[in-house]
Amino acid sequence: MANRGGTYCLVIVAVCLALTSLPGTSFAQVPQQPQPSPPQQPSSPQKDTAKLPLAPPSTKVIVGRIIVQGNRKTKTYIVERELSFHTGDTLNLEDLVKSFSFAHDRLINTHLFNDVVIFLKRFRGYTADIEIDVKERWYIFPVPYFKPVDRNLSAWAQKDYDLKRVNYGAKFSHFNFTGRNDNLTAWLITGYTRQFELYYNQPYADKSLKHGFGFGFTYAQLRELDARTLNNQQDFINSDSIPYAGKWLSQQFSFSARYFYRPGLKVRHTVNMGFTHVDVDTAVTVVNKYYFDGGRKEVLYPELSYSFNYTDVDYVAYPLKGVIFESGFTRRGIDARMNLWQFYAKLTRSWKLGRKWYFGFESSDVLKLPLRQPFFNQQLIGYSDMYLRGLDRYVIDGVAGGILRNTLYRELFNFSIPFTRYASHDRIPIRIYATAFSDYGYSYNRDFPDNSLVNRLLYTAGVGVDLVTFYDLSFKFDYSFNQLGQNGLFLHIRDDF
Repeated sequence: MANRGGTYCLVIVAVCLALTSLPGTSFAQVPQQPQPSPPQQPSSPQKDTAKLPLAPPSTKVIVGRIIVQGNRKTKTYIVERELSFHTGDTLNLEDLVKSFSFAHDRLINTHLFNDVVIFLKRFRGYTADIEIDVKERWYIFPVPYFKPVDRNLSAWAQKDYDLKRVNYGAKFSHFNFTGRNDNLTAWLITGYTRQFELYYNQPYADKSLKHGFGFGFTYAQLRELDARTLNNQQDFINSDSIPYAGKWLSQQFSFSARYFYRPGLKVRHTVNMGFTHVDVDTAVTVVNKYYFDGGRKEVLYPELSYSFNYTDVDYVAYPLKGVIFESGFTRRGIDARMNLWQFYAKLTRSWKLGRKWYFGFESSDVLKLPLRQPFFNQQLIGYSDMYLRGLDRYVIDGVAGGILRNTLYRELFNFSIPFTRYASHDRIPIRIYATAFSDYGYSYNRDFPDNSLVNRLLYTAGVGVDLVTFYDLSFKFDYSFNQLGQNGLFLHIRDDF
């Protein structure tokens, strides 16, 4: 994550006074003249943009050279892919400056850079040369892996932080494998679970940088399985505690291939095709005969999914201004053994209310057809990022439903601390926000109605403190209340790498 306030500094200096109508961005100015003369070249081609000549915002300029600095690994054309201006374009000075902040946000949202600075380098008559300085992230992460098998820290705490319920191994990730923002991930996990994963995504595979592809496969063996939901909580069964169970309660294998299409700057289409095989032990079907449809122990099914994504926010990992909209569908299976159509829509919208004040909401809705589905296809609220703050301990299964999360933000601190002597990681940016929130949700469940939180309106509220730093990492400390009369302190950790 970049410190956006810091990265705009040079732009603000570069465009100070003349564009006073632009919030957060301006341009160096002198008194306007009826017939403005061409901008003059500064005496020194330094980043001291205060020395740039002065021109009214309506001045037409031609985009000259676009100079990219600091991209040791990333290809220059991958940086230029995120720009709305190109060499040879003719723009008003005001529009060009506006495009700097938009380009900054898009480059940060590629997850390739810790910091981005865009400024006018020099004028050559009416031609303006532009420089883009980037600070690349570390892209290679060969790190040890240590993670509880439970879905979050609250669930692990209910098991007394049992170290036997931990997976360990190695995770290798390269987030810019060939310098084209392509990702390579390999996991080798053992411990409570055995899992091997290999995934590769190349979003810009052709010369137009609009088409891409990806593939991957996963193999996993599980000793413990969420076989059903009791009292609104996952009920795990363990192969070690069931005499007639085998060593592994579930073995899974899946393969997938993907196609990406990004025709512009804000829109992306993704098509995913794959096959999955899941085999469970007899003990699973004894506990829950509806785990698969018809009491089956094994399913093999194809899966096809499509998603549409529109992104126009300041910072995708912690948006304070802008909108993200995503929708799509999944077709799982082709016959009665596995028959699911799933449709979803997700909207994130954020606004700046005033100095250091922001408001945002997130809405997610899901519909699964036909409405009769086995337990295997029932996961809804409480899984992944579809959760209600204050109901962290619970899961609410269902075939139709949604959530709405509303948050008011107040920035408390925005600073950096020294980190390394490397220019790209010389500091760690830190932003701290106070939050107040209210969440709502509903899950319709016709086949498993015994849990008390299904088929009813859910609501929670609370306050919190969020800490946001680089590498898209955020820590959210929430003290929340729910409709059951319960309250508590919860931690949510988000990382996008």
